[in-house]
Amino acid sequence: MEERGLSMAHTTIMRWVHQYGPQLDKRVRRHLKPTNDSWRVDETYIKVKGQWMYLYRAVDSEGNTIGFYLSESRNKQAAKRFFMKALATSHVCKPRVITVDKNPAYPVAIQELKEEKHMPEGIQIRQVKYLNNMVEQDHRFIKKRVRSMLGLKSFRTATYILSGIEAMHMIKKKQVHQGVKSAQNQKEFIHKLFGLAS
Repeated sequence: MEERGLSMAHTTIMRWVHQYGPQLDKRVRRHLKPTNDSWRVDETYIKVKGQWMYLYRAVDSEGNTIGFYLSESRNKQAAKRFFMKALATSHVCKPRVITVDKNPAYPVAIQELKEEKHMPEGIQIRQVKYLNNMVEQDHRFIKKRVRSMLGLKSFRTATYILSGIEAMHMIKKKQVHQGVKSAQNQKEFIHKLFGLAS
């Protein structure tokens, strides 16, 4: 904006993020390559209005983002909601194996989803710490963005902001069908998503 001779408050840009973050996430999903059937699931902590919240995240064995879900609690219901959201996404392949940490809520949530016919019966659950290093490393890119902000002020705005951050992270990881390799390509791709002339 400075290069173009425009002066604006950071709050204006934040309002854009609130408005367009969820839109970007929604639009980019139609262009994502399918994930594979080996999931790595973990949760990380995000501070919202001074309170720790739980950001559930999953990647496949190649590091492609499957899904994310911000929750105020870390329990069976939150795990179920996360899995339901991930399974409803069009680019996601149903899991053959799910690798989780020692959180006892995961096996219970998965079992209930199997009983409710939302997950295939034959899914294998692995609780192997080192296999989850991939998703733990992937958390760093999201947390790095959140850390540089002045803080997340509400659960709703945190969800909007995280949607935009996760969408951009998927684009940067080359999860989209188009060859989005450079910052210029990313800009052109986003312009196409929103029907803007480059």
